[in-house]
Amino acid sequence: MKKAIFTLAIGDNPMYQAAILSFQHYADKVGADLIISDSLHYPINIENPKHSASPAWAEKLRIGELLKEYDRVLYVDADILITPNARNIFTEYDDPDCIYMLNEGAHCNRSLEKSLIEQQLGEVDWPIVNGQPDYYNVGVMLLSQPHQLFSYCDLPLLQSVCNHIRFYEQTVFNYQIFKQQLKHTAISASFNRMDMFGEEGYLDADFIHYAGKGYAKNNRRRDVQFLKDFAQLYAGIVSDEDIKRLKAQAWQQYLNKIYKKYPLPNFLLKLLCERNVPH
Repeated sequence: MKKAIFTLAIGDNPMYQAAILSFQHYADKVGADLIISDSLHYPINIENPKHSASPAWAEKLRIGELLKEYDRVLYVDADILITPNARNIFTEYDDPDCIYMLNEGAHCNRSLEKSLIEQQLGEVDWPIVNGQPDYYNVGVMLLSQPHQLFSYCDLPLLQSVCNHIRFYEQTVFNYQIFKQQLKHTAISASFNRMDMFGEEGYLDADFIHYAGKGYAKNNRRRDVQFLKDFAQLYAGIVSDEDIKRLKAQAWQQYLNKIYKKYPLPNFLLKLLCERNVPH
C-alpha cells in the first residue's frame, strides 16, 4: 500500500523547517513518502474578502491528485509538530471509505460557518449535536482512494465562495461531506492537539497543532514556542547544530517584529525579550 504525507510550506520559515523534519521522521517510521508543496498550483482570486482568506488554502485540492497515485494520503498543516513517539495514524484509522479529521464543532460553535456557506450554496442536512453543528478541522486529514470528497470539491467551487465565507476551503469540505453524505469519522484530539484543549499535557500528544497563537502568549511568539518545544522533543534525534540554527532564526525573526512594533532602542527591547519571553 502506497502512503503519502502531504504539506504546504512556502518560504524558509524556521517553524516550517522544523515541522518538515518532524514529518520526515514520522514518514520514515510509518513507511510513507513525504510530499511538500513549496509553491501554489491552484490560482484563486482572493479579492475584498469578507473574512480572512489565503490563496494557499486552495492547495489542499492537490490531495485529490495525490490520491490518483497513492492509496492513502495524510495531509498536515505546516504549523503542526509531529512528536517523535506519535502513533501510526494509518493503522489507528484504517477504513478506506472514510475521511478522518478532528470534529472541532464538538468543542467550539461553528454555526456561523454553516450559515454563511448555506447562504451561498443552499441548506443541507448538516449534523447537529447538542445544538452545535459538526464541523471538521482540515489541519489534519486522512483519506484513501475510494473516498469521493475531491470529486465534489474543485477550484471553481472554492472560487465561488472564497470571498464570502469563513475558512473557505475547510467550510466547503465540511459542506460537501454532509451534502453528499460521504463517510466521515472524528479522530482523537491527540492527532490534532490545538490550544482549545488547554496546555496541560500537550507535549504528550501525537500531533501538536500551533494554529493561531498556538501555545504561546500571542501570535508573534508562536514560532519561538514551536522551536522551543521542537528542541525539547527532538533532542538526540535531530542534530544539535540544526536545532540551534532553527531556534536562532525563529528568535531573530521574533526580535525583528518587536523592533518594528515598539519605539524603544533595540538593545533594550532585546534585553526585555530575553528576560520575559520563554525561548
